Amino acid sequence: MSRSVVIVAFTSAALVAGLSAQQPAAPVAQKIARVDTLHGDVRTDNYFWLREKTNPKVIAYLDSENAYTVAGMRHTEALQSKLYDEMLGRVKETDLSVPYRDKGYWYYSRTEKGKSYQILCRRKGSLDAKEEIYLDENALAEGKKFFSVGGIEVSPDSKRVAYLQDTTALRVYTLYVKDLQTGKLLADTLGTIVPGLAWADDNRTIFYSTADSARRTNAIWRHVLGDPRSKDVKVFEDDDVLNNVNVGRTKSGKFVLIADDGFTSSEWRAIPTAAPTTAPRVLAPRRANVQYTVDHIDGAFLMTTNDGARNFKIVRIPEDDFSPAKWTEWQPHSDSVFVEGVEPYKHFVVVQERAGGLPRLRVTDLVTHATHFITFPEAAYGVLPTQNAEFDSPTLRFQYSSLVTPPSTYDYDMGTHERVLKKRLEVPGYDPSQYEIKRMMVAVRDGAHVPVSMLVRKGWTQDGSHPLLLYAYGSYGYTTEATFNSPVLSLVDRGFAYAIAHIRGGQEMGREWYDDGKMMNKKNTFNDFVDVAEYLEKQKFTSADKMVANGGSAGGLLMGAVSNMRPDLFRAIVADVPFVDVINTMMDASLPLTSQEWQQWGDPHIQAQYDYMKSYSPYDNVEHKAYPWMLVTSSLNDSQVSYWEPTKWVAKLRAMKTDANPLYFKINMAGGHGGSSGRYDRLHEIAFHDAFMLDAVGQSQQVSIVQ
Repeated sequence: MSRSVVIVAFTSAALVAGLSAQQPAAPVAQKIARVDTLHGDVRTDNYFWLREKTNPKVIAYLDSENAYTVAGMRHTEALQSKLYDEMLGRVKETDLSVPYRDKGYWYYSRTEKGKSYQILCRRKGSLDAKEEIYLDENALAEGKKFFSVGGIEVSPDSKRVAYLQDTTALRVYTLYVKDLQTGKLLADTLGTIVPGLAWADDNRTIFYSTADSARRTNAIWRHVLGDPRSKDVKVFEDDDVLNNVNVGRTKSGKFVLIADDGFTSSEWRAIPTAAPTTAPRVLAPRRANVQYTVDHIDGAFLMTTNDGARNFKIVRIPEDDFSPAKWTEWQPHSDSVFVEGVEPYKHFVVVQERAGGLPRLRVTDLVTHATHFITFPEAAYGVLPTQNAEFDSPTLRFQYSSLVTPPSTYDYDMGTHERVLKKRLEVPGYDPSQYEIKRMMVAVRDGAHVPVSMLVRKGWTQDGSHPLLLYAYGSYGYTTEATFNSPVLSLVDRGFAYAIAHIRGGQEMGREWYDDGKMMNKKNTFNDFVDVAEYLEKQKFTSADKMVANGGSAGGLLMGAVSNMRPDLFRAIVADVPFVDVINTMMDASLPLTSQEWQQWGDPHIQAQYDYMKSYSPYDNVEHKAYPWMLVTSSLNDSQVSYWEPTKWVAKLRAMKTDANPLYFKINMAGGHGGSSGRYDRLHEIAFHDAFMLDAVGQSQQVSIVQ
C-alpha cells in the first residue's frame, strides 16, 4: 500500500463566515485529499481529516452541522413537542416490573415519573416484606451527561452486588461491588472493564473481562475481594483478533463458562464454581467452521452446534467426561427448523426455535422425555424467555409481544401446560382494536421470499395514497422481531403504514438466511430491501414520493447502499449511526469491531473481498446525482461506528448531490452508539426523527391524530 497527501482548498462557509442566527448556509467541509493505493486501485478520500477528534476544526464543523439541522427543522418544533407529548403519554412513567424469585428474594425494577433510569429492588421471603433498593441508577447517574450499566450480578449468598458502570458512552466500564447489608461500596473498584461478570460460590471471587487496545474482549481475570488488582490472576486470554471472549455463570450455579467465539468457530471452557482456582477445561476444541454454545443441566452440558447441522442441533455432553465418544445427540438437526437457544432447568429444557420465519418454544420433560410446543396466535410476533433465575423450578417465564400487543409477561407451568398472564405493559390511551397486522412473503429477484410484517390502522386503504415507513437491519444474524413499538404509533395514527422487511443477513428464515446475506453475498441484503420497496409501491401500499426508509448501525449501511442504488425509490432516508465507510474502517484493525469482523464483511487485504466491498460501500459510491431527503445521526463517543463515518459521508454527499432536498446531520456530542442514555432524552430523539419523516411526506403541519 502506498499513501500520499495533497492539500486542497478549504471552503467551509460555516467556519469562515460564522453561523447565522437565523438560517446558516449548508456546511461545506474542508477538503484535504488523502490518496491510498491497494491492489492497484487508487482511492482519494477528501475528508479523512475529520477523524481528528481533538482538532478544533472538526468540532467546529460538527457544531455547524448541528446548527444547520436545528435551523432547518425549526419549523417542526411545535410538531416535535406534540410528538414527544404523545409518546410520553403512552408511557406509564411510574411503573413496576413483574417480580421474579431467586435464592429466597423477589427481585423487580421500578420507574418513577420524572426520573430517567430504573430503580432495582428486592424483597426477602415474600412480596409483603420491606422493600430493599439495591441499586438506584438515578442516583448513580446524577450529574452525568451519559450513564449506562453494563452488567449486574448478585453474589450467590445474596449479600453483595457487582455492577459495571459507564459514564463515557465509549463502553469502557468500571467495576463496583456493593455490600447489600451496609449499603456501602467495597474498596474493590476496578477500572477499564468490559461486560462479562461471574461469581464463584465462595462469594469472594469474581471473574471479569478486559479488552485489548481495539476494545476486543480478549481476557478473563479472577479477582478476590480485598486483594489489590495486582494480585488478580489472568485465567484465560486469546490474542487471535478474530475471536471475542466472554464469561458467565450457569443458571444451575455449578460452573463458570468462558466463551471464546468468532464468527465462524467457537471454543468454550468450564470452571467449577465451587473450585474457582481450577484451570478451565475445554469442552470441545476449536475447529474451522464449527460454532457452538453451551449451557448446563443436571449432570451434563447441552451443546448447540452447527457441526454437520446448518440450522444447529443439540448434543448432550456428560459434565465429568468431555470426550466425544461420550456425546449423544439430544435434538437432531432439521432443514426447516432453526435452533436459536436453550433455556435449561433441572427437570425441563426449553428450546427456542424458528420455523416458517416465526419463533416458537419447545418444552422437553427430562424425566418423561415428553415434548410439547408453546404456540401463539398472531400473524407476526416475538417471544423470549426472561427472568428465569431459578434452576429447580417448573415455571418458565417468557415475554410475548406483537405489533399490536404490548409486551406481555407470562408464567408457564411446564408440567400442566397452564399459562398465566402476570402483566401486560400498560400503554395509556392505546386501543389495540384500532390496529391490524399484515404479513406477506415478497418474491425477490433471485427467487427468495422475504417476510414483511406491517402495522396499519383499521380502515387503512391500500390505494397508494398513504406514507409508509420501511425498516430493516439485515446483518450479523440478528433477527428483527415484529414486536410492539409504542413510539411508531404516532406515525401510524397519522396514516403511515409501518413495515419491517426481514431481509437476508438476519436469521428470520434460518441459518441459510444469514449466510446468504454476509461476506460475498452481502448485496442480497440490499437487493432484498429494494425489491420489497418496489413491491410495496407496485401493490399500492404506498408510493415512491411517500416512502421513508430507516435503519441504524449495520442497518445504516443498508440505508447508505440503497441511497446509492435506488434514490428514486424513496422520498426520505433516515440513517442512524450508519456504518458507511466500509473500506477505510475494515482496513484499520486498531478500531473496535474491525479485525474480528473480517469474517462478517470481508478482509480488504484480500483483493476479491476488497473489490466486492468497494462495489457497495456507501461512502465510496456517492455520485453526482439526486438523492432523497436525508437525515443522518451519530454520536461523538460512539465506540461501534465511529462518528467520522457518517460525518465524512454527509460531507461527501453535500459536495456531490445535485438535488435541493434537505440533508440534515444530527450528532449527539455526549451520547454513544444508542444515542442518549436517559429514557426522556431518547423520546425527544425519536420525536425529532418522526417530525423529519412527516415533514418529508408533507405532513409537518398535521397536528391532530387521525381518529
